Amino acid sequence: MNIFDLPPLPLPDELTTKLNDSDSTRIERIISTGQTSDWYDQVETEFVILLDGLATVEFENSRIVTMKKGDTLTIKPHERHRVSSTSSEPPCNWLCIFY
Repeated sequence: MNIFDLPPLPLPDELTTKLNDSDSTRIERIISTGQTSDWYDQVETEFVILLDGLATVEFENSRIVTMKKGDTLTIKPHERHRVSSTSSEPPCNWLCIFY
């Protein structure tokens, strides 16, 4: 698999591909083409790399993080957040590591 090879676009829903899943770590590639998310409240730490695209991550405490290609973000356990915007051109290509 090449992390930059994308499926036919646009996508009706986000596409999540598990790259690794063990007892302590999960690695996912997520492709977004304009989708947003509900609120997340995760038990793991999440380290995010936006490989391509533009996105906005909103936190419950009113913190807003605008991300562009190459930006990283660490989300602590139980830090409520949601993805409030993603670009469709170019699509968002996320690499997410949960630990």
